[in-house]
Amino acid sequence: MLIWLVLYGSWNLAAFLMVWLDKHFARKGARRVRERTFFWIALLFGAAGILLGMYVYRHKTLHKSFVIGIPMMLLLNLFSMYILWK
Repeated sequence: MLIWLVLYGSWNLAAFLMVWLDKHFARKGARRVRERTFFWIALLFGAAGILLGMYVYRHKTLHKSFVIGIPMMLLLNLFSMYILWK
């Protein structure tokens, strides 16, 4: 179980850093991370990192799809983990 927690934490750290990277790209006017990519990462157990990154970096917090969708995916992630580790 410890290995799964380490993997989950690492994946969410990567998701958190991806939000920072997209915010950095937005400020520079550079090529951005696709919104679809954020949602795929969130669906694949990275919702906690993305949600934390959204509010730490104040990024994507005006997009209703993110404000509603990412917390919903976090609930889905938690439910899925409960079912898998039950």
